[in-house]
Amino acid sequence: QVAEQMADYLLTGAVINALNIPSVSAEEVQKLKPYIKLADQLGSFAGQLTETGLKAVTLEYEGRVGDLNTKSLTAVTLQGLLSPLLESVNMINAPVIAKERDIEITEITHDRAGAFQTLITLTVTTESQTRSVSGTLSNDDEPRIVQIRGIPIDAELGPHIMYVINRDKPGFIGSLGTILGDADINIATFNLGRERSGGEAVALIEVDQLVPENVMAAVRALPHVVQVKTLSF
Repeated sequence: QVAEQMADYLLTGAVINALNIPSVSAEEVQKLKPYIKLADQLGSFAGQLTETGLKAVTLEYEGRVGDLNTKSLTAVTLQGLLSPLLESVNMINAPVIAKERDIEITEITHDRAGAFQTLITLTVTTESQTRSVSGTLSNDDEPRIVQIRGIPIDAELGPHIMYVINRDKPGFIGSLGTILGDADINIATFNLGRERSGGEAVALIEVDQLVPENVMAAVRALPHVVQVKTLSF
């Protein structure tokens, strides 16, 4: 739905004029649609995990996406990033709000050939840390998250996601599954990544409903858990 709305805005010219974006043809808008959805998800993902003040945002476009209108994608990403933190943010005013808040925005297009035919990497610097998330498009043009905090992963984002950072230790996945099962919470997909054996690991768990706070608290209490948060898309 977001992709359709943004595509319509681009076609009408309202966003183009507001953001000083070069004219976008109907053909290019069709090419942008799946990237708009990806950019919105990357921004929303980072925004929901941001707990301290934003200082800088860097967007890197690699491969096929670099040949498209990346300025419009940057605006969509900023909307997704700022929406969990502020009210009344849209594609038009998000870059303005970022500038007013002295958030440094950097846009980089790479000509290099990487592991993916197309890739967007969002790096967010806050008052306390710098973190990144990368996404690509699947063969059917659906967004996929392929890197979080430098850790490789491969996941689609469903409506209800549990985001878990933990130390990679035996038994953790079983304990987590038991807590969710005892609470009658069904797991739709379970995607894992880790930096190395015994190091930091990340899990994106799609569930069929919102996870109650008491269940989240039980997961946080597990040994080796670093961070747990529910995300909505």
